[in-house]
Amino acid sequence: MRTIKNNVLCSGVGIHSGLPVNMVIRPSEVPGIFFRRVDLDDKTLIAATYDNVSDTKMRNTTIGNLSGAHVKTIEHLMAALFVAGVDSAVIDLDGAEVPIMNGSASLFYRRIMEAGITRGKYKKIIVKKPIIVTAKEVMRKLPLWQRIDIFFSNLFSGRRADGYVKLSPSREKVLNIKATLVYKEPIIGKQSFVYSFDESKWSTDNFIRNIASARTFGKYSEWNYLKAHGMARGADEKNVIVLDYGGDKTLNRIYWPDEFVRHKIIDAIGDMFTSGGFIVGNLESYKGSHAMNNMVLKKLFSNPENYDIIDAQ
Repeated sequence: MRTIKNNVLCSGVGIHSGLPVNMVIRPSEVPGIFFRRVDLDDKTLIAATYDNVSDTKMRNTTIGNLSGAHVKTIEHLMAALFVAGVDSAVIDLDGAEVPIMNGSASLFYRRIMEAGITRGKYKKIIVKKPIIVTAKEVMRKLPLWQRIDIFFSNLFSGRRADGYVKLSPSREKVLNIKATLVYKEPIIGKQSFVYSFDESKWSTDNFIRNIASARTFGKYSEWNYLKAHGMARGADEKNVIVLDYGGDKTLNRIYWPDEFVRHKIIDAIGDMFTSGGFIVGNLESYKGSHAMNNMVLKKLFSNPENYDIIDAQ
């Protein structure tokens, strides 16, 4: 079990709600990452696990009871905890959403490392058999009205529902991630990025230098629609890469030409950490999504022959 040595305080706004939120990451003697809504009467611990994911429709990962105690947009923080090696913590929030901070994982990671981390045994989850989830599978599980909405949205945007997320065994016994994005917007187009995490200083430094600061992104043309539907109310040029109407440039500076797909690496790592341990395997995400990430974990754990769980030091 690995936890932080000191409390970590992060304050900001929720990217979707736009409301201020204070968050404290606390050391824990109980294995697992848990959230707690201190603004509610119900202060039950909310497990950050794949089987407690309740919503992925808002372009994020939400855990808990949607009609009660729940927490939105956990993925960037979860990615930072994963790379830092923290598998035990209680995270208090006085709102329904993790603060977006700068739209990436970098500030979370920096503050976690400044707090210090204890060392101990931790759980590795070894992928033994290939598991794949397609975008069409995810759509089939949605209510009819949502499928129709997505169909017409894709028809209008020219996108195809041909994405997939695949987990398979890793010969190197590490976590290898390859993410690919395909967008009609010229500034994105088709982008791929590969990252390997083997717990070494090199792979951690690689994450810090080349991935951690990559921000989420969105279109300026969609902003009013998203706000009307309860999304992106806390988004601004400091925490989101904003694409102009034509999609051939951004309205704010980007750190790398392929910052878009680098951010998808953050999302993938954060979602994989809801497995409850450190995944060892190859993860291939082609036009992936939070919904596909969640479903591939559900498939993985649906059969004990798909994985092994070992204690590592």
